[in-house]
Amino acid sequence: MKRLARLTRSIIIDEDGATLVEYGLMLALIAAVCAGIVATIGGPLQAGFANASAGM
Repeated sequence: MKRLARLTRSIIIDEDGATLVEYGLMLALIAAVCAGIVATIGGPLQAGFANASAGM
C-alpha cells in the first residue's frame, strides 16, 4: 500500500509529462502554421512556376 502511495505521489509531483504535452502542443501549432502558409502561398507559387516553365 505504501508503494502505491509513493508511486502516486511521484506521478503527481513529476512534471515531465506536462513538459511533453507542452512540446506536443507547440509542435502541433507549428505544423498548423506551416500548413496554412503552404495553403496560402501554394496556388500563386504553382502558377509562377508554370509561367516560368512555359516561358522556357
